[in-house]
Amino acid sequence: MLEIMVITISDRAYRGEYKDLSGPKIKEIIEASDIEARVELMVVPDEAAKIKAALLSHLDKDFILTTGGTGLSPRDVTPEVTREVCEREIPGISEILRFESYRETRNAVLSRGVAGVRGRTIIINFPGSVKAVTLCTQLVLPILEHAQKMLRGEGH
Repeated sequence: MLEIMVITISDRAYRGEYKDLSGPKIKEIIEASDIEARVELMVVPDEAAKIKAALLSHLDKDFILTTGGTGLSPRDVTPEVTREVCEREIPGISEILRFESYRETRNAVLSRGVAGVRGRTIIINFPGSVKAVTLCTQLVLPILEHAQKMLRGEGH
């Protein structure tokens, strides 16, 4: 069973100004899939220190999927924090997410999300919209189990 933490990064959702829909959408898609997974949710503000603390406190999970904070706003620091936390990047994941998202909207080229590894945890940044996380979650679902087996040294 995969252990997955979904972290929504949003000042407004953190303050309760609106209900987080993206994190629960990721959880819904994973739980409806054939993958056996336990998915937890949390919300943090767009603050580097709080994002970093959230990432570091969940390195016992197989995956951390973030949603939000990947754009061009001055407070969008998710990619920078993720790079700081990760030991190695997995550029193919972020490349395919942007490429396939571009088919839906040209604005996808403005997403700066990254993916990488820290210890035995894979961290993947998704954009913040429900439409984007729906597509991105569906794109990564087929590789989750294989990626985790590779990371554990269980081969191809």
